[in-house]
Formats: sequence, C-alpha cells, structure tokens
Amino acid sequence: MLTNVMDYRSKFSNSQLKALVFDAYGTLFDVHSVTSICDQLFPEHGAALSRVWRVKQLEYTWLRSLMGHYKDFWQVTESALVYACRDLNLPCRPAMCARLMDAYLHLEPYPEVRHALNALADYPLAILSNGSSRMLHSVVESAKLQGVFSLIISADEAKIYKPSPRVYDLVPRKMGLDKAAIGFVSSNYWDVAGARAYGFWTCWVNRANAPGDELGFTPDVIVNTLTELANVVKPLWI
Repeated sequence: MLTNVMDYRSKFSNSQLKALVFDAYGTLFDVHSVTSICDQLFPEHGAALSRVWRVKQLEYTWLRSLMGHYKDFWQVTESALVYACRDLNLPCRPAMCARLMDAYLHLEPYPEVRHALNALADYPLAILSNGSSRMLHSVVESAKLQGVFSLIISADEAKIYKPSPRVYDLVPRKMGLDKAAIGFVSSNYWDVAGARAYGFWTCWVNRANAPGDELGFTPDVIVNTLTELANVVKPLWI
C-alpha cells in the first residue's frame, strides 16, 4: 500500500493516470449535511435520523442489487428515509418527507472540495455515483461545480449499484480509456475495494481515520482529505 508521494512516484510512470473519477456521496458531498434540516423537523433527533437514513440507503442498494430488483437512487433514498423515521418513531408526513428529500439535492460539499478539484484540473475529472442523473446534476449545480467534471455518470445506466463491476465498467467505455489509466477516489472503503477489484487505481479518502474493511483489496493510496490527493497525484503531470 502506498501512502506518500515518494513511494507513489517510484512505482508509477508519469503517464500512468489519464483521468480521475470521484464517488459523490460522502466523498465530494457531505451526506450528513442533511442533519440540520432533520433537526429542524425533529429536534434532538437530527443526527440519529441522518445516520440511520444513510445506513439503510446503502443497505438497500446492495440488497436490491442482489435481489435483481433495481429501483433508482431517488426511490431507494426515499424508502430508506421512510424506514429511518419508522425505526426512530418519528412521523414522516408527506410535506416533511418532501423537505428532507429535497435536502439531498443540495448537499454541502466538503470544505476542501473546490480547492482540491481546482488543483487537479489538469486531469479530466468525472463523477461515478449510485445517485440518479437528476440527483447528481442537482447537487453539482447547488455546489456551483458546473463545468468541473467532463462526465457525470450514474449507476442508473447499468441498472445495478456499486460495487458491481458493471457500474465501474461504464467509466472506461464513456471516457475511451483503458481502466488501468483511470484513478478512482472514494471515501467508502467498500467502493474502493470494488473499484480496485475491477482494475482501477484507487484512493481511499479516510476522513474518519477508520479501519479498512477485510475485503481482500486495498487502496493504492490513503489520504485524509482531497487536498492530500492533489499532492499525491500532482507529480504525474509535472
């Protein structure tokens, strides 16, 4: 596993990476920025609601993929919200549900995102996310990141969710690059493991200093913020 610039430079040639692809939720955009609206609607329950909502959202993507009963990410997210409210004994009236779902279209980017993406602008940048196309374009527009990404790719095109290789395979086909020339960046270890198994170079953004999952695949680089990623890959185009 490589965790510093010198190790990275010693292993890879200057032509190794041709593009960088980012997960959206939890990597570029803070899914728990919905906590404030959760707290407004359900005082003292905001953090718990956000946490259960996110856990169940991810779980439903995996379960639906395994079951072969795909629903798009908007529907999955709404189902997860309904479950989370029921689990916490909170009312989920239609108007409340609509406000909470709308918050997912306006998630806050992490503080370093704009600066880091600007520092990486010599690479073609793309998003690959489980989010539906409408959700992804809305959150990018809300964060004023229009024009930063050459492609915004949704798992909806494959009708299955990450970490299925069918989702990662959308990237080289759309970008016209060999998968070994693509770097994939995610804060979700399971996502990094899936991308690494597929054949991408991978970077895990480990903001929480969490242990890695035991899935048999490890990231090429681990960073705490996207700013550190810019410092790692910059030597490839100097």
